[in-house]
Amino acid sequence: MCAAARTPDRMHDDEPDIDTGLVRRLIAAQFPQWKGLPLQRVALTGTDNAMFRLGTELAVRLPRAGWAADGVTREQSWLPRLAPRLPVPVPEPLGHGRPTSGYLWNWSVLRWLDGANPTVGSIAEPVRLAQELAGFITALRSVEPAPDAPAASRGTPLATRDAATRAAIGRLRGMIDTDAATALWDKALRIPERSGPAGWIHGDLSPGNLLVNGHRLSAVLDFGLMGVGDPTVDLIAAWTLLPGSARPAFRTALAADDEAWERGRARALSIALVQLPYYRTTNPPLAANARHVIREVLADRSV
Repeated sequence: MCAAARTPDRMHDDEPDIDTGLVRRLIAAQFPQWKGLPLQRVALTGTDNAMFRLGTELAVRLPRAGWAADGVTREQSWLPRLAPRLPVPVPEPLGHGRPTSGYLWNWSVLRWLDGANPTVGSIAEPVRLAQELAGFITALRSVEPAPDAPAASRGTPLATRDAATRAAIGRLRGMIDTDAATALWDKALRIPERSGPAGWIHGDLSPGNLLVNGHRLSAVLDFGLMGVGDPTVDLIAAWTLLPGSARPAFRTALAADDEAWERGRARALSIALVQLPYYRTTNPPLAANARHVIREVLADRSV
């Protein structure tokens, strides 16, 4: 698990202080078998969780905000069931931390996964990566959702994102081509919603949640937004990560028709539009990726 970036003290107004002292106290109290291991904060571009490396084999992951805490329960409950069906490693929960007086939410101890985040614009073999990522998505989609599987917050109809998307466009006037963004969004809302059965989705296939090793996809991280919903949300990787030259291979491997592709593109745009003003000063790497996604989406003429 690796990412290169500054680690801001806080990204959210209600974010608590999460430092090595807190993590050491939590480990000592709840997992004393690991209390003597070295502990180091990991610099991440992520927004929902703070990450620490514990020894050489473990990672400690703590939500930064209450709305991210549900992801811990999802990962603890569902990843062990999904992992055997997936073609690359995913986080393996080894300990389920509980709330205390010093920290209010559930948290996780996971097995450390080696690798590096792919760098947008510097992917050595983008078509291969596109095909491997499509293979992961296909495998995830092939798992039959259990009756008690959680709903994915990003797997809802596009219309549920309309208010947040338009508000974000309003905040970005003078920073992006808001007329083009509005036109694309308006067009996407006229597309019929997907009528097929819901399926498993990851929900956040951004560069910071992928690991590569030797130019190959080696792991997929952060399933905090996982759940069941419209699987087209995982098409966002076409614009968050892949160059235009690799998108046809990705689309072909996933058999995405025009309507699915356009819904995926609109979801990528909406997510980036909301992220850019929110994280512009607190997480510059994520804001830079949001700008990249907006440029790529507005320039894409594949539909």
